[in-house]
Order: sequence, then structure tokens, then C-alpha cells
Amino acid sequence: MTPNLVTVFGGAGFIGRQVVRELAALGCRVRVACRDPEQALALKPAGDVGQITPIQANIRHEGSVRAAIRGADAVVNLVGILYESGNQRFQTVHEAGARRIAEAAKAEGISNFVQLSALGASSESTSLYARSKAAGEAAVRAVIPEAVVIRPSVVFGPQDDFVNRFASMMRIAPALPLVGGGHTKFQPVYVGDVADAILKVLTDSAQKGRTFELGGPTVYTFKEILELIMRETGRHVGLVPLPYDLAKVMGFFMELLPVPPMTRDQVELLKSDNVCSGNLPGLRDLGIEPKAAEIVLPTYVDIYRKGGRYSPVQPV
Repeated sequence: MTPNLVTVFGGAGFIGRQVVRELAALGCRVRVACRDPEQALALKPAGDVGQITPIQANIRHEGSVRAAIRGADAVVNLVGILYESGNQRFQTVHEAGARRIAEAAKAEGISNFVQLSALGASSESTSLYARSKAAGEAAVRAVIPEAVVIRPSVVFGPQDDFVNRFASMMRIAPALPLVGGGHTKFQPVYVGDVADAILKVLTDSAQKGRTFELGGPTVYTFKEILELIMRETGRHVGLVPLPYDLAKVMGFFMELLPVPPMTRDQVELLKSDNVCSGNLPGLRDLGIEPKAAEIVLPTYVDIYRKGGRYSPVQPV
């Protein structure tokens, strides 16, 4: 049941690039739908001539969404933001955008649809991010009940914005804050495993309508993650406990920056563990053995041991 043509919204992003490469390796033609198609040009060599096509699409505009989907056999929506800025609001991107993509897919007769959400998505969360992710799931399922929802924990891998962010901060900061004492639990999942899961559900009709929680083989506290990064990069800084209330005050001022290192809403997220519930299927149910962070991290954080700098615009 391998689809011939797949439209991937957000295909130029961190997870999207991995998904596009794997779809091309599977023999699919891929449309990489994003606001700036030039961001996806580096992906073209990952497939045969004409196999990967960047296309301009703005999820706020129905016409461009419909054009990106027209003629496709399957749709993957990976679009998401970690903080609000300007017109980029959680509700606009995660809920309204997801609904617009689902409605366009349904109008084209497409039921093979994958919606990327997040572990911890809940309408009852105190975090606006988590509530908007849950609203996006509901919006998609209301239009396409057969859609598959993927909820990963924090995703790591080459060019990620998690491990690399903290490794970069360790180059210049003598200490890093442990919000809430650093006790929040995470189950980091490798980006390649997330992409594998998306391909599995796209090519197996038996998975339609299911929700998957994706986590790695190990649960870490936030403090343990920072200690792991320090060991792998050879850089050691102090770790200072920071109460939630004080962290929210800092987040208020950091939100004034173009790329805030922390927001008040992210502090709310840190009040809840980000681990699989065990009540929903995961990677192993798809026949995927999750890769441990200790195995993958050394393959891409060695740049910091050598005194190098991470660039988020490295060639794909």
C-alpha cells in the first residue's frame, strides 16, 4: 500500500527532512510543502530527478494548501511551533492550520493522513501549547476519522534543536538552570525512529484511526539529560535549581527576544512529565526497536569536543 505521491507539510523542518528522505528511499514522489520552498532545495539530491518537489504553501491560505495536495495519495502534517511570535499563534498553526489541511485532503478524497502531535497533548493541560496540540488532533479527526496521530516525546538527532541548543549554551554559560529542580521526566526519541513510524502507518491500512505515543528506550529526568549532554560533549557547567515561579518571571522577559530560550508556557510544560502512558501503542507495536540516546548522541555532538559550533542551517 505504498503511496505514489505524498505531500509533506513542514517537510523542510527537522523531522520533515528525515521523513522526506525516507519516503524518497521507499520510491515515493514527495511534495515538500512549506512557506519558503528554497528551504527544501537541499533535499532534492536525496531522491531521483523530479522525485522531490518543493512547493510553496501557507497553511493560513486554503488555495495554496489545496494546490499542494491536489493529486496526492497521502498527506503528512508536521507543521508546528514551539513558541508564539507575531501571527504565528498556537491556535492558528496547530488547530486551524491542521483543520485546513485535513479539509483540503478530504476534498481531494484522501484518507491516508498522518498528524504529528506531541506527547502530553491534552485539552486539560495548563500549557497552551499542549492544549493546541490536542485541539489539532480533534480538528483532524473530526474531518478524517481514519487519520493517524503520532505523539512523540522530545525528538533528538543530527540538527535537532534540543541537544544542540543545550550543547551550544554550555560553550558560553558557566551554569544552566534546572527549572523545577530538573525533576521533570522525558523519554527522548530518535528522529529516525519517528520517521520510520510515519512511513509504517502510511503504508499499512490496518493502522488507520490509531494514536501512537513514541518514546525512546530510556526515561531521563531533565537533570540527567543535561548531564548526558555534558558527558558526550566533554563540557561541564553548573546546574542550578530554579523554582517554577522564578522561571516564569524569567520567561516573561525572554519572550521579548526574537528566539526566546524559554517562555512562560514552556515552564508550564515542564510541570508535567513527558513520557509514554503505556495505554497507547508505540514504536515496538510497529516493529521498530527504539534507539538509545547514548548510542546516537556521539555521532553528532563530537563537534563540541573539537571546539566547533553548531549551525542550524547545515547542509541536509
